[in-house]
Amino acid sequence: MNILAKQREFIPLATMILFAEDDFTVALADGRQIVVPYEWFPRLANASKKERETFEFIGNGLGIHWPLIDEDISVEGLLR
Repeated sequence: MNILAKQREFIPLATMILFAEDDFTVALADGRQIVVPYEWFPRLANASKKERETFEFIGNGLGIHWPLIDEDISVEGLLR
């Protein structure tokens, strides 16, 4: 009798964000960290500190939404 194990696709999830002067770091559930310069996202580059630090995770960490500047970024997109 053969038992086939279905391989589960790994989906990276954000768990925390740390903000610095020129970039922000997204911590993932698997322990990786992504450092992202604000200049990659013009709305974040032009946002105030309060606007940057006001965010919410979308889909339990699949993405990040900044409501004050209407910016959405997926974790998958950051990894590309």
